[in-house]
Amino acid sequence: MSVDPAAELHTIIDLIRYGASRFNAANLVFGHSYDNALDEATQLTLHALHMPHDLGPAYGQARVTAAEKAEVLTLFRRRIEERIPAAYLTGEAWFAGLSFKSDSRALVPRSPIAELIESGFGPWLRAREVRSALDLCTGSGCIALAMAHYRPDWKIDGADISDEALALAEENRKRLHVDNVRWVKSDLFSHLQGEHYDLIVTNPPYVTNAEVDALPREYSYEPELGLRAGGDGLDLVLRILRDAPLHLCKDGLLICEVGEAERALSQLLPEIEFAWIEFRVGQMGVFALECSELIAHEQRIRELADARCSE
Repeated sequence: MSVDPAAELHTIIDLIRYGASRFNAANLVFGHSYDNALDEATQLTLHALHMPHDLGPAYGQARVTAAEKAEVLTLFRRRIEERIPAAYLTGEAWFAGLSFKSDSRALVPRSPIAELIESGFGPWLRAREVRSALDLCTGSGCIALAMAHYRPDWKIDGADISDEALALAEENRKRLHVDNVRWVKSDLFSHLQGEHYDLIVTNPPYVTNAEVDALPREYSYEPELGLRAGGDGLDLVLRILRDAPLHLCKDGLLICEVGEAERALSQLLPEIEFAWIEFRVGQMGVFALECSELIAHEQRIRELADARCSE
């Protein structure tokens, strides 16, 4: 007679260990808020048990009921069989220390820009005064809302082309009780005429067509609109670089995430001094660029961006 291995699971730590083992055996792909099987198993277990995500280790030996164990194992099965990202199964993702509602209307919040927000963008802002900031391609609103949370004195706009993403962003605004953010439906800067910002932060689509086509199943639940960005991942980034000076104040700063497209961008515009930001885990394809640097290379940037638009 075969024995159900789940019958031997009795405690919270039993479930977490079992889930992590099953996830690794199933060769799941991680990268939506959490980057390993143990953290995802912890997230799913604590969610099913209605416990806080930062539950202390002393509770690991707490025993679970049969009904609770069944709920946890159901989430584990869905994660393995359907390959749904854990954040979509729980409906929650943590970003910059804040809890966001997360579903398939926008990418799961996971940008390293969270670290910059929590540190006050030091040393990149230096002593400059920031009164207004823009989160371009806001998606779930995580960057705009995190900035608003930590800097309630800033006036912040969050712009996105997707009505669904903006609806999710508004739900997150209410969830976090933030009142210094405005949402704008806009294809990049197209509906921001006359607006100027001291700081523009953007995490635009930057995944190449070939990479999108080859992404694991987990990424198929996310809107492709937030990922696909042409042959080298720079179709939108070049438009942002072209138009940002029209919306930055004289001493304004652009912070942009391009991920793996960092190399392609550096090769395409070697004359520009991109300041690639060093995070706790190293470089993550995020650069800072002064408005003056963008203006100095405006002609070359425009040539490249316009050529993409005409293709």
